[in-house]
Amino acid sequence: MIRLERTVAAWQMPVFEEVFKSEVEQLGMEQLPLQQALSQGSYASDKHLKVLVINTVERQESIQVKAGIFYTGILPGCACTDDPAPENEYTEYCEVLFSIDLQTALSTVSLVSDE
Repeated sequence: MIRLERTVAAWQMPVFEEVFKSEVEQLGMEQLPLQQALSQGSYASDKHLKVLVINTVERQESIQVKAGIFYTGILPGCACTDDPAPENEYTEYCEVLFSIDLQTALSTVSLVSDE
């Protein structure tokens, strides 16, 4: 589970969005559902990860943050001896919903579907 302690500490402060973005950008591939959200590439990379806060809502004991994530999708070449095609990188985008407990800072993240 993800723990966003700096984000909780910054809640209702002017720096909240910047702290949240910084903390999420440091999470990386293992904790974000980037592979599941691919639309162009075969493999997700957190090499150029950027977070955009779409909205925030305070619920009883938690913060709900809807965020957009820009990241890199990789489509590798076939690696055949006669194929000089390098890996191709594509900009990918997905929207996720973070639910952050205000007491413990424990957080869950899930993909937001387009439906």
